[in-house]
Amino acid sequence: MNSKFNNHKFVVRKQILSLVGAKIDIFDENEEKILFSKMKAFKLKEDIRIYGDETMQDCLITIQARSVIDFSSIFDVIDVETGTKIGSLQRKGMKSIFKDEWAILNPSESEIGLIKEDNVLLALLRRFLTNLIPQHYNVEINGTKVAEYKQNFNPFVQKLNLDFSADHNEKLDRRLGIAAAVLLIAVEGNQG
Repeated sequence: MNSKFNNHKFVVRKQILSLVGAKIDIFDENEEKILFSKMKAFKLKEDIRIYGDETMQDCLITIQARSVIDFSSIFDVIDVETGTKIGSLQRKGMKSIFKDEWAILNPSESEIGLIKEDNVLLALLRRFLTNLIPQHYNVEINGTKVAEYKQNFNPFVQKLNLDFSADHNEKLDRRLGIAAAVLLIAVEGNQG
């Protein structure tokens, strides 16, 4: 695994002046840009890539939707360097109407964890009254909290702070955790 994924804290931020396709910067805890992501524009199926930097010469991860339009989309996360599937992320369609929820699947397609928005009341307020309430997600693997994603209050810039400090036994592959955060910004963010 590329050493850029070895940190415990990351910041994932969407660029605001991207004309076509989402462009996302990924920083380490020292606010140094270490990764870059781009969602290809005008694709029927989401196709997101994570690169070593903004030159896009070194593709590290691909995140690809299995189907064109699906309320419960499954996104496969592939390590480009090794060609191996790291796992998949599946949006929980009906549950996500009221509160975002994603299943984390291992390479064998077994559900091993969940990414869940903090609580239903705040989620409903975000959806139906105002998007000014920052989102907060808890990440669990086999029922144990391993990470959290917190959105900063900023109506202009989508930004998630990722904290994997609770994952002492490294139950969640950081590549899959970062891919999930990129999806939350690129896919969920486009619905607001």
